[in-house]
Amino acid sequence: MTQTPAAIPLHWKLVIDAADPHAQADFWAGALHYEVEDNSALVERLLELGALPGAATVEFHGRAAFRDLVGVRHPDDPYDQERGTGLGRRLLFQRVPEPKSGKNRLHLDLHPGEDRRVVEVERLEKLGASVLRHVREPAGEWVVMADPEGNEFCVC
Repeated sequence: MTQTPAAIPLHWKLVIDAADPHAQADFWAGALHYEVEDNSALVERLLELGALPGAATVEFHGRAAFRDLVGVRHPDDPYDQERGTGLGRRLLFQRVPEPKSGKNRLHLDLHPGEDRRVVEVERLEKLGASVLRHVREPAGEWVVMADPEGNEFCVC
């Protein structure tokens, strides 16, 4: 009888398509109190090796960054210091040419607590989000919002 190895949980990240990944990273870092990843050491090393063309980079927050990718990570989670890449809770924004179309098939729910929902919605609006609707159902209350590129999320 062949014994199967114990299942090991997989590391994952949520990848979100964006027209402007850097603006989205700034919004979501602010919304979640996360940190924008600093990949500048990796970008500079790849540029020096000729493995990355200059056209694939931008200056972001005063440092070299990938033009089409940027991540945000939870500030308490571990990260690869050489690459600046988070190893825990992480969102990665990637540039895509087409605009968002249709309803999200996946979204984030933010849970500030019922007593803080109104304040949190106001804070998120100041960051660039918009309120789409307030929901009151027997199962609970929440606010459906959209980030600056129209991706829906809920504040529960």
